[in-house]
Amino acid sequence: MSSTKTYLDYAATTPVDHRVVQAMLPFFNETFGNPSSIHKFGQEAEDARDSARERIAKQINCKPQELIFTSCGSESDNLAIRGTALAMREKTGSNKILTTHIEHHAVSQTAIQLEKYYGFQVDWLETDEYGIIDPDTIRKAIQSDTALVSIMWANNEIGSINPISEIGAICREQGVPFHTDAVQAAAHLHTDVNMLNVDLLSIGAHKFYGPKGIGALFVRDDITLIPQLTGGSQEFGYRAGTENTPYIVGMAEAFGITRAEHNQRMNNLIPLRDHLIGTILEEIPNTQLTGHPKSRLPNHISLTFKDTDANLLLMLLDSEGFACSSGSACKTGDPRPSEVLTSLGYSPDWALGGLRITLGKDTRAEDVNSFINILPNLVDRVRQLA
Repeated sequence: MSSTKTYLDYAATTPVDHRVVQAMLPFFNETFGNPSSIHKFGQEAEDARDSARERIAKQINCKPQELIFTSCGSESDNLAIRGTALAMREKTGSNKILTTHIEHHAVSQTAIQLEKYYGFQVDWLETDEYGIIDPDTIRKAIQSDTALVSIMWANNEIGSINPISEIGAICREQGVPFHTDAVQAAAHLHTDVNMLNVDLLSIGAHKFYGPKGIGALFVRDDITLIPQLTGGSQEFGYRAGTENTPYIVGMAEAFGITRAEHNQRMNNLIPLRDHLIGTILEEIPNTQLTGHPKSRLPNHISLTFKDTDANLLLMLLDSEGFACSSGSACKTGDPRPSEVLTSLGYSPDWALGGLRITLGKDTRAEDVNSFINILPNLVDRVRQLA
């Protein structure tokens, strides 16, 4: 077993940037008040929360009052879909949700629950072989009873980037609210809610070197939501509960750093990604790149190896000091084939062999080369054990 450890699972989570930790620290035991309190302690916390909200809002080009803080990206997805669908049904009688089978479970499982327990109808739209949906598919699927369209910006498992701006324009023409899960994308792509034509957009801080346990939801000011967490009037009445001031501050700091260092990070990530993809496809037989070869996240490598148990491969990689994933972080260890890969038409002998390698801002060429040197032998060992 290797004594060195190399982390290549940045789509699952990222380490908190030391600058983010320093920004958060005072709000644990110095400026610790409840933002809802009227005394000085509360006012200081309120100011910090409001400043963080304004900072993120400026970065994504929205009004501060259009940004709601949540506990994570999954909660943001849940609030967007459940809150909008229920509000639209109350307002217009619309009862249909349009989405795809390759969404994050925070979207797909919420849609399934709304159908099973709340009487909504979910139309599952087809993507191409790369997991990208044609905007015309959306145009043809929208009907008078469509309450909401939810299409992820960049897929967490295969890295493909959807044409969100074009889809959003179609939804706007038809007067249908459009939500995108941008939890993976916002860490790497320029996020401007007006350019994207979105009505609702979900992000989570731990994908861009912020803390776990904090996310945000952009809600355009003409969209009505029915709150899913009731009690107090925090977050403009859309989400009850005392705000997590340290994490809110940390999220704003992390997102600001991500925007400021965007070009530098891309210049490091894209060559490493392309080198890794090209070398593996050349050196390991019966291997396919999953997701789009070009329209994909800059740090994202997703592959599938025929007749290979990806979970066994992950264990061998871990024993050699490399941390990767067999698709989404929520799926690792599940013996069933990837739902995303099976939805894209991969047979079980391919779908069971999905591997996700995701790079980070501190990934070095030596890390990638060490990984490339060891992977072919490990894949071969797993295939021999099959």
